[in-house]
Amino acid sequence: MKRFNLVILFLFTIFISIKAEVRLPAFFSDGMVLQQNSKVNIWGKASALKSVIVTPGWSHKQYSVRTDAEGNWKISVPTPKAGGPYVMKFNDGRELELKNVLIGEVWICSGQSNMEMPMKGFVGQQVENANMDVLSSANPNIHVFTVKKKALCVPTHDVSGVWEEATPASILDFSATAYYFGRMINKILKVPVGLIHTSLGGSNCAAWMSADMLRAFPNAKIPKSQNEIKSPNQTPTVLYNGMIYPLIGYIIKGVIWYQGESDVHDTEPYYDMFSTLIEGWRALWKQGDFPFYYCQIAPFDYNYYNIMHNSAYLREAQVKIESRVKNVGMACLMDIGSEKVIHPAKKQITGERLALLALNKTYGVKGIVSECPLYKNMEITNDTVIVRLQRAETGVYFQNGESKLFSLAGKDRIFHPAKAWINRYDNKIFVKSELVPEPIAVRYGFENYVMGDVFNQGLPLSSFRSDDWPESKTEVK
Repeated sequence: MKRFNLVILFLFTIFISIKAEVRLPAFFSDGMVLQQNSKVNIWGKASALKSVIVTPGWSHKQYSVRTDAEGNWKISVPTPKAGGPYVMKFNDGRELELKNVLIGEVWICSGQSNMEMPMKGFVGQQVENANMDVLSSANPNIHVFTVKKKALCVPTHDVSGVWEEATPASILDFSATAYYFGRMINKILKVPVGLIHTSLGGSNCAAWMSADMLRAFPNAKIPKSQNEIKSPNQTPTVLYNGMIYPLIGYIIKGVIWYQGESDVHDTEPYYDMFSTLIEGWRALWKQGDFPFYYCQIAPFDYNYYNIMHNSAYLREAQVKIESRVKNVGMACLMDIGSEKVIHPAKKQITGERLALLALNKTYGVKGIVSECPLYKNMEITNDTVIVRLQRAETGVYFQNGESKLFSLAGKDRIFHPAKAWINRYDNKIFVKSELVPEPIAVRYGFENYVMGDVFNQGLPLSSFRSDDWPESKTEVK
């Protein structure tokens, strides 16, 4: 009997030891990157009402936190300047050790298919120069994490995915836009970079928003059960619940975003909706107005998909976000679109234009131009319209010596192609058309598909219009 009791006690001790193991969300794992010079949040589960000891390898200090009645715990740990790799230990009676932990710059990379598009491309659609860039991608100071796709009607607390060091094998399947962004940040700052990629092709803005964020948008039909999710990428809240909510609290530097193509058919609410998403994410993360840099959608002939809307109106809404929301920036892609392919191949340009914004506006790198030129105002002198731009102090230029993307309209609201020329002494663009002797409105590249031809320091001028006429009330010749 005594031997029997000893065996039972031994087995019970083993059971308690196994049950006592600290359990962490997938993104707290080997290879993770934590934001430098911060107090990072770490959380997980363990035995109920028990102490968990956290020991980071960069300080070897011990931090203790007690679990609640359900075994949940959360703690904040200070991080030093960039460095590593380190180990990080967790102990509630049984030790768990994470290896190859880096301290550096952490960015979330989200959106739809143009963010999702991996370095290997999609079937029949390539990423330019990807093969050679993948070949040279090995870098122990770039770590990537891809959140596996999950659409849920209620928020979840974990995701599926693993941290991977940048190698040709891992980068081949990783977001091209995110990789090129991270590669440039790492190259210039010379610190470790962690990229958390969470996107889904074909997703609209509402899918990435919480129910609370969507209260101001009564047309957003929020599912009450999984059975109501017929289209994961087009159903409000479901991607937020499955692919964003679990990440909230993971301390980051900022967000990069490439989305909008799935909203061109319903442009009117996008301005308010996207603004609400940015402010909503910031409120939930409780990190203040962290940087949020986004891509303006590239020109594409949406009639190819029987979408009979001019996507220039959505590009216009994206421009307006910059003046409405604090600490944001837009990467203009007017010069890299493809008429029949909605996924531009020039993802290096995309990622690096986002990186320019971050390096200049967030990290304070001087001597570079990071923001694309924008329309400011216009005046009419007889038969000529004079266009003034903003953010073009160093001087705009026509890429091939001329621009073919300007048009003018008179009182009949019919736009005709116009000739444009630059006065390089005061940086004004003059526009004139013999078919419009009394112009009242000017537009540039305000169509589904064009190839931008006006630049400032290699950054293209965004499409614009001086008028505010409804789409149905105008005509282009």
